[in-house]
Amino acid sequence: MKELLIIAIGSALVNNVVLSQFLGLCPFLGVSKNVKTSAGMGAAVIFVITIASFVTSIIYKGVLYNLHLEFLQTIVFILVIAALVQFVEMFLKKSIPALYEALGVYLPLITTNCAVLGVALTNVQKSFNILESVVNGVGTSIGFTIAIVMLAGVRERIEYNDVPHSFKGSPIVLITSGLMAIAFFGFSGLI
Repeated sequence: MKELLIIAIGSALVNNVVLSQFLGLCPFLGVSKNVKTSAGMGAAVIFVITIASFVTSIIYKGVLYNLHLEFLQTIVFILVIAALVQFVEMFLKKSIPALYEALGVYLPLITTNCAVLGVALTNVQKSFNILESVVNGVGTSIGFTIAIVMLAGVRERIEYNDVPHSFKGSPIVLITSGLMAIAFFGFSGLI
């Protein structure tokens, strides 16, 4: 139980997928314009990464490893992730059309979000069992959600501040992201 807690906290805060590993920056920077949309993207990423961690772990341990087809892991993992994202996209389009419209092009980009594939490959690289893979996936996706919602909150506040003209838009967002990464680096002393 203690090891699972360390995996979850480590993947959410210490090795934050966005602010430490710099994976998944496209949706992080693109969708973080308001908190509501960011929370929706975070929920979609939590679902996709958690289920992808479970399914890819089963496929790797049950099929690829047993048949000595480990070299196919990246292709198989991408196919699994693409199928999951299609499911999320269909669900949101039917159930929550406003969020589907707000996420726009970034929802299908979860398929190519390197954070999702990165978690699946990390699970294999660290030889996590199925439960550890799922915990790592949940922790990583919660870390992504924390980071994107925090950035969205800061961006909403910055919008009403007097920012020098040369820093408006992308420059101030990148500076803010860099400062967040430095702040999250402080967690590395905890574990």
